[in-house]
This record gives sequence, C-alpha cells and structure tokens, in this order.
Amino acid sequence: MKEFEKRLRREIDEIKIVDTHEHIEPEEERIKKKIDFFHWFSHYASSDLVSAGMPPEVLNECRNVNKPLEERWQKFAPYWECIRTTSYGKALMLAAKDLYGVNDINQKTYIKLSQKISGANKKGLYKSVLKDKAGIEISLHPQDVNYFNLLDRKFFVPVIYIDGLVGIWNRDNIRALEKGFEREIHSIESIIEIMESAIDRAKKEGAVGAKCGLAYTRILKFDEVESDIAETVFEKIAKGEQVDAKPLQDFLMHRMLEILVRCGMPLQIHTGIQEGNGNFIINSNPAHLTNLFFKYPVLRFDIFHAGYPYSSELAVLAKNFANVYADMCWMYVITPTVSKRVLHEWIDTIPNNKIFGFGGDYIFVEGAYAHSVFAREVIYQVLIEKYKHGYLGQKECIILARKLLRINAGEFFGIKD
Repeated sequence: MKEFEKRLRREIDEIKIVDTHEHIEPEEERIKKKIDFFHWFSHYASSDLVSAGMPPEVLNECRNVNKPLEERWQKFAPYWECIRTTSYGKALMLAAKDLYGVNDINQKTYIKLSQKISGANKKGLYKSVLKDKAGIEISLHPQDVNYFNLLDRKFFVPVIYIDGLVGIWNRDNIRALEKGFEREIHSIESIIEIMESAIDRAKKEGAVGAKCGLAYTRILKFDEVESDIAETVFEKIAKGEQVDAKPLQDFLMHRMLEILVRCGMPLQIHTGIQEGNGNFIINSNPAHLTNLFFKYPVLRFDIFHAGYPYSSELAVLAKNFANVYADMCWMYVITPTVSKRVLHEWIDTIPNNKIFGFGGDYIFVEGAYAHSVFAREVIYQVLIEKYKHGYLGQKECIILARKLLRINAGEFFGIKD
C-alpha cells in the first residue's frame, strides 16, 4: 500500500498539465509594472477582504504602489487575519512559502515577501513558475480576438471571448463593436456578420474554443426568440432607448452557437460562483443551459467551475448529455474540501473522458502555481481513497490522474503531445 501511495504521488507530480483556463497577464506587461505584495490582491483574496468588511476604497489604497508599504499593511492586516483561513488566503501563503521561501504572511514577513516578489519581477518569471515549478505545459487563455497578439504562445493558447458579441445591452455596446471591427452596424444581420468574421478569424489565428462569461450579468437561460422580436429590441437599443435586452441576447446566442457548430469550435461557459462581491448565484446554475444541450447536440460544451454550488446538477448533465463536459477550473482554490467531494462524485457518475481536472483561473502566475499544487493534492487524495476502498485499481488510478490533468483536455481541444 505504502509503495503505491508513493508511486501515485510521483506519477501525479510528474504530469505536465493542460490547463483549461487562465487570465494571466502577459509577462511583458507585468515586468513593466512596479510590483509588490499587494499585486496578489488583484482578485479572489481581494473579494474575501471585502466580504470580511474591508471598504473597497481601502482595498484600492492597499493596491496603490505609490503609497508606503508599511502604511498599506497597517490598513490591510486586521482583514488579513480574517481571510488567512480561507482557501484564497491559504493559496497565497503556499505561494509565498514555495516560491519565495517565506513561511507565513504576517507583520514580521510581509516586507521580505514584498521585496522578493518585486525582485522576481523580470523576464523568465513565467517559465520558472508556470513550466518549471507548476508543471503546466500550456494554458487556455480567453481573449478578445483583436488582442490575440498579446498572448505568448509558449504559455497560452487563445480562446475567443463572445460576451461582447452576444451581450448587447445598450448603444455603447453597439458602438464598441463598430469600433473594434471597423464596420457600421445597422441591423442584427450586421452583428451576425461580425460574429462570423470574428470566429473565422479566431480559428485561423489558433483559437481552440470560445468562452461565455455572461453568468456575471444575466441568467444563463437562452430562449429561442423570433427574429422580428429581436430586431425590435435591437432598433430600440440602437436609438438609445431603455429596453429589456434579453430577447436580443438570446437570439444572438443561438446564432453564435450555430456559427460554432459550423466551425467545429467548442464553447466554455462560466457557471456557478461569480468572482467579486454581490451577485445572483441562481442565474449561473448550469441547469439553465439544458435547452442548448438538446438543441445543439454536435456542439461540445465545457462547463466551468464545477458549477459550484451546483456541482451535482452538473454531474447529472454531463452524465446524461454526450456533448456536456465537466470542468474543475477555479474550484480547488475556492474550496479543496468540496473539490474532493465533487471529484469523488464525478468519478462515480461521469465517464472519465469528460472530466477536466485543472484550470488555474488566476491573473498572476503565483496563484496559478499554488492552485496547481492544490489540484494535484486533491486528485491524489481522491484516487488513493478510491483505491483503498477497492473502487479503483492501481492502473485505473494512474490512468485517471493522467486523464484529469492532461489527456482529456488535450484531446478535447486538439492540443497535440
């Protein structure tokens, strides 16, 4: 038993990950900035700070690198004590320890840690952290098609954002499309032509999928809408009138899915917990997407964030629909405890080729590193428990680990070994 435990841990540690989702800023952009400890509070842990009671304006002051670090720490410290026990906080402490040799984040260590973060902010950081330490071979990175050139293809493969193409709320959104694609929009047909052009261009430039994040701003229920109703909504929006934009967005989403089917491009969809503070969690239940799974059986859907807290609903959807895949991206750093339960359940219920085991979903590389450590540990614990209970054999455990962290995503997105 002990020998296999060691072998399985070694096997998992050696897997080069295909990471389904990151937001990491380009290295060239990062190294131009003045970076200190508070760069780690770009997101996630920052939301916990606000949840713990930190006023948003104080958070902004803490991020201001032009103010004395000591002054910012004093404002930050009381709230840090409240969030250091969350998974977001633990991820930062793990990064501090493993990457910078600082064993805790406290009054005695924050200056040293900040200096080390600043000192490491130079060319080569991404290779060191992402490839050498995290063992991430390649990451999928959502981006507007007009900014694919910002992605370093040694680290990232593009995925095209569709929110700006589908999520038309007001006249400013129409103007933004006109500016971004250098053409006038006079009708819904004009928008559809832009969508077709954007997807075709994205595919030619190496995009392996599309990404929808509209669960942050609306319900994920996309009804079928008649074209004349959608056109009426468009005309009112184009005139600057206030109107419920959902019928137009629903119509455009269906047209987008038809385009993706023609192009053979899968769609990643944000479901479950929304980053930030204050939102309508019920809007992001993956069950809202069921009509799309029925209507577009050829289109493959990569459903994000384990649907958390709707992870069991996602398990049933992935079990029942051949075109629905379940993705653990972001999940381990939200809660390793629930991630472990979810993976146990998913292995029981979902064909094992349909589970994607990791997506870091961080803005900064240190977070992606810490998240990868969380993921490997949870996957190890789940597999070894299933082995000890007789549910999985040794060979099954090793194959599953490789599938979860590399093979499944690689095959789904056409990323060659």
